[in-house]
Amino acid sequence: MAETSLAYEKQQKGDSEAMKIDHVGLYVNDLEGARDFFEKYFGGKSGSMYHNHVTGLSTYFVTLGGGTRIELMNKPDVTATSNGMHIAINVGSKKAVDEKTAMLREAGFEVLDGPRTTGDGYYESSVEIFEELRIELTE
Repeated sequence: MAETSLAYEKQQKGDSEAMKIDHVGLYVNDLEGARDFFEKYFGGKSGSMYHNHVTGLSTYFVTLGGGTRIELMNKPDVTATSNGMHIAINVGSKKAVDEKTAMLREAGFEVLDGPRTTGDGYYESSVEIFEELRIELTE
C-alpha cells in the first residue's frame, strides 16, 4: 500500500509541475471597455474578437506581460457579476503598487484598500475597476 501511495504522490507531483493556469475568464457587460482597461493600464495586447453566431458568445483574449491571459466574455443571456471575485496582478515592486494605485485613483477608479502590507505579508492595494470587479495590485 505504501508503494502505491508513493507512486501516486510522485505521479501527482510530476503532473502538477507541468501544469499552469492558462487563462482566467471573466464575464463582463462592456466587452470593449474591459479590453481597453487592460490594454491602457496594464499594457495588455488583445487578439481579435471571437463571436459565436449560434450561442451569441463574444470574447477577447488579452495577454499581459509574462504571458498571463485574461479571457473577457460577453453573452446576451449572462449577466456579469463579481461575487467577490478578483484578479491579483503582480506589478513587480512596492513602488509600482503605489504608482499603479495612484494612476487608477486619478483615473477615477475606487481604491478599496491600501496600498498596505497585509497580515500575511503581501504588499497590495485593492481597486474596483469596472462592473464591481476588483483587482489586487501586488509586489
